[in-house]
Amino acid sequence: MAKTYDFPSDLLAGQEELHQVRAELLALLKRLPWSVEPLDGFSDDNGWRKVERPASPGWTPDEQAEVEKLRERERELAVFVTCHRFWAEVATEDKVDARTRLKHTRATALEQPE
Repeated sequence: MAKTYDFPSDLLAGQEELHQVRAELLALLKRLPWSVEPLDGFSDDNGWRKVERPASPGWTPDEQAEVEKLRERERELAVFVTCHRFWAEVATEDKVDARTRLKHTRATALEQPE
């Protein structure tokens, strides 16, 4: 039988917010132009595959600030989750399994019927 862990509610909340912040950051980065600074487009077919990019208008100061805000929050949450006092209670040989289970707790909770 798989081992279960009694994760503290603040650790679960921190991990959930980390998932949300990463998803929000990824969605924002997908919407933004490919280059932070304005750059001309290019086409390069000298490599193993052709690479093309349209001209990039760059990011606005507001967009840059939003990305930095999300990245900073992601760093804060990553430190909170990885340095949480709960990990001191977990046996060394179980830490990887526990961390993996914490990362997938949301997915597991959403899949379980009520």
